[in-house]
Amino acid sequence: MTSTAISNIASLVTNDPSLGEGPLGLIQDAAVVIDGDRVAWVGESSKAPATDNAVDAAGRALVPGFVDSHSHLVFAGDRTAEFNARMSGRSYSAGGIRTTVAATRAASDEALEANLLRYLHEARRQGTTTFETKSGYGLTVADEARALRIAARHTDEVTYLGAHIVSPDYADDPAAYVELVTGEMLDACAPYARWVDVFCEKGAFDGDQARAVLTAGKAKGLTARVHANQLGHGPGVQLAVELDAASADHCTHLTQQDVDALASGSTVATLLPGAEFSTRAQWPDARRLLDAGITVALSTDCNPGSSFTSSMAFCIALAVRDMGMTPDEALWSATAGGAAALRRTDVGRIAPGARADLALLDAPSHVHLAYRPGVPLVTAVWQKGERAA
Repeated sequence: MTSTAISNIASLVTNDPSLGEGPLGLIQDAAVVIDGDRVAWVGESSKAPATDNAVDAAGRALVPGFVDSHSHLVFAGDRTAEFNARMSGRSYSAGGIRTTVAATRAASDEALEANLLRYLHEARRQGTTTFETKSGYGLTVADEARALRIAARHTDEVTYLGAHIVSPDYADDPAAYVELVTGEMLDACAPYARWVDVFCEKGAFDGDQARAVLTAGKAKGLTARVHANQLGHGPGVQLAVELDAASADHCTHLTQQDVDALASGSTVATLLPGAEFSTRAQWPDARRLLDAGITVALSTDCNPGSSFTSSMAFCIALAVRDMGMTPDEALWSATAGGAAALRRTDVGRIAPGARADLALLDAPSHVHLAYRPGVPLVTAVWQKGERAA
């Protein structure tokens, strides 16, 4: 293994308050030493130890690689026509997923993997170094299993989402589809997945159906995540907390009881502002969650229907502009918050022992991620200690 020092960093975000100032653990005029795939040292640039290689950050900011803890990247086709119609006045509903299901079923394994890699590379160029992705566009035993098999070749954070919507093949018998999702389909998919998820929403799965899916997945060793309270009030958040889900995702429509439940448990509230942007829907109230002491993550929800963006920086800008977050809170949620939503401690921070996942910004401060929306500020990326972009 060789060591590398990145020095002359104007502002280093460590996400470790013991290493620097405030919750972000900020260090000014800093350096980071990478040894193999890990961070070996952080501190003031003048105190950096000798290394095999040197990189001059030239007065730029360095932040942890983004942790995108919610995406749907195994799919074929797009839904341009649906988006165009929606922007012309038609509201979003879960039914649009069926269009992608048809295209995904018809695609070859090679086409699905090529599409996945396209978006992974796109995200990495923008600073994302850890990502979760789901099945959910096959909705047959064979198609769900192959989606997870493909995803598992490229990330450890793979989620079984056979319960995305009721399969069109079972439109007249949702109970039989739930039985399939919790039985034969789960058996085929569990070996490739770490997580089990369900779209608990009107038009998808109700509370009883969602509970059956999540408890069956947990019995197979999968940890729960929940699509919760996106389109309206419902049981998703309460169910997520009850079952100790790692994350309740969307959290757009919350009662005070939902907020109290999240505050009392360990479930992370993952907010997906790209979905609200792309559907002209109500924004989640991040301020309300943060003021209640709830851990908040930000993620892209990258999918072809309701949030076709792979840019975590864009989501940070939306969260600051429209969801009541400060630039510091939004960056933390897009890095350490995402790590918490994946129950990871090795990513989302720049500290000794953490995985060397770093994003160098063409700016002197992380605040520019929100201050300069839409500008491609990520100028270099390290993933597991290797220069990746």
